[in-house]
Amino acid sequence: MKRFLLAVVPVLMATSLHAGEPEVKDMTADKTGMSWRISVTIAHPDEGWDHYADAWRIEDAEGRVLGTRELLHPHVEEQPFTRSLSSVMIPDGAREIFVRAHCTLHGWNEEPVRFEVTRGR
Repeated sequence: MKRFLLAVVPVLMATSLHAGEPEVKDMTADKTGMSWRISVTIAHPDEGWDHYADAWRIEDAEGRVLGTRELLHPHVEEQPFTRSLSSVMIPDGAREIFVRAHCTLHGWNEEPVRFEVTRGR
């Protein structure tokens, strides 16, 4: 089995997050076979069941959703936290992917975080 690595470089975007919105801190990706395992680190001031980061998603440059990771409980005592999603299909030739986070109070972040994609062997 060949193992491919994906190097990602976060590209800072000018965003004006509202207080209490989830913040995408980092992302890593590992390819095995045809799909990718994506790990995303989120920081959010989870307050409990009424206000917590409850999902993140990977999008392509056109905004198509490539995968969504639901978060089923608050992470009040674990900040920031990292969760993974397997079997994500990143199109061949994609040079960038975007991560957008969601919380129960504010919904999806208006601006996603961009990561440049470089493939190596």
